[in-house]
Amino acid sequence: MMQRLNPTNPLRIVINGSSRMPTPSPSQTSLPRSTPTPQPPLTTLNSRRYTNRISLFLFVLHMVIAVGLVSFLIFKGIQGLTEASDSVKRKERRILKFYLPQVETASLLSITLAFVWQKAVRQWPEFMVHFILWSSFLLTLSAGILLICFQRATTDGVGVCLIAFAIGNGLYSCWVTPRIGFCSKILIKSLEPVPKFRDLNQPTYCMLGVGFLWMSLWILAVIGAMNFYFTPLIIIALGLSLAWTAEVMRNIVNLTVCRVMTLYYLRGMQSSTQFCFQRALTQNLGSACLGSLFVPAIEALRIVARGLNLLEGEDEFMFSCAHCCLGIMQSIFRYGNGWAFVQIAAYGKGFVQASQDTWQLFERRQMESIVDADITSSICFLTGVCSGSICVIVVAAWTAKVHQTFTATLSLLSFFIGYLMTRIAMALPHACVSCYYVCYAENPDAALFDQTIKDRQNVMNSDREVVVPTPRVPRRVST
Repeated sequence: MMQRLNPTNPLRIVINGSSRMPTPSPSQTSLPRSTPTPQPPLTTLNSRRYTNRISLFLFVLHMVIAVGLVSFLIFKGIQGLTEASDSVKRKERRILKFYLPQVETASLLSITLAFVWQKAVRQWPEFMVHFILWSSFLLTLSAGILLICFQRATTDGVGVCLIAFAIGNGLYSCWVTPRIGFCSKILIKSLEPVPKFRDLNQPTYCMLGVGFLWMSLWILAVIGAMNFYFTPLIIIALGLSLAWTAEVMRNIVNLTVCRVMTLYYLRGMQSSTQFCFQRALTQNLGSACLGSLFVPAIEALRIVARGLNLLEGEDEFMFSCAHCCLGIMQSIFRYGNGWAFVQIAAYGKGFVQASQDTWQLFERRQMESIVDADITSSICFLTGVCSGSICVIVVAAWTAKVHQTFTATLSLLSFFIGYLMTRIAMALPHACVSCYYVCYAENPDAALFDQTIKDRQNVMNSDREVVVPTPRVPRRVST
């Protein structure tokens, strides 16, 4: 009966299989099992934790104190106009008449110049790099000469400082001439995605509007401080507070643009600028506050280190100073640099951690010399200097006609205002360049990047071009 079963019958298949079980060949048994290679998970870009909360708390506390102080000083100014003696009233009216219009004009002029500079850099980046380098030299020199022509001790002092800065600016422009070509290429490439985001400038508009309102109140507070005790100390404190606040506003714009550009480069997303702006105002605000304190100080230290490195020569004392300064700079730069804002915006890291990770990323890609030689931050800084110098020329010429005693004070104040407002607007191109470098270092094979940085690395490695390095590591003394 078993033999008469159909060959496809399950019972016959089982019986026949038990008697004739095939044995695997040795070659088959020795083959290793193939296990799928685990892919590294993508780092999340949706971190919701607040970064650098201590810095955020200190900034909020500082703003509460600043608002209280400004309100009190404005009250003192109004009280001086209404309830003080006749001499105080005359002094207050004279200050309001010959002080306030010029400063408000400088604020409006600086906002206008800020948008003009940003638009020009976006439209003609290659031309504007050359133009900003040399126009900053000419405008600063012109402002200094104008102030010296008034032949007053106060204006002469300010004018000499501006002329000295202009000379240093001219020497720096000559020194960085070999870097201008590559800087222009990176600026052009980094600004290419900007037209895809039509609302990318809205955070800049918002910050400049808030900055103008706060600066108007700040000016009234400075006027009120002239009728209060410890006037110089109060004005210095108000100036430091304004500088920190304006730098935080600039870095809020910086973080917003970095978030938008990072999502575009790393994920191919066209994200909402408004959402990125809200994130910068809330979750990443603490890092913006901390970075606003450290990055300007670190950049100033870099300038000092470069100067000492160029001046050391054969002098043992100068060499020791340069060695010490460069050693400090090397250690500090790893824990706090402007490139950190890209990873803060992208991954929600703290400022120090983002600085370390970003610099390690550059070292892994052997990009330290390239990012050290980048002059985009210097271009943005000199753009602010240009606006400040233009404000000085306009305000100094106006004040010298109506009330020459205030010329030096108003010149310094107008330069300060023009510089700060323009720096807020120039955060957009600066953030675009930073994102291009950092995102390229994370994924150099992405389709959105070309061979510009790789070709530059090949040129520098083959010693076909002399590049002046940023002096972070001291040179050895030949014996």
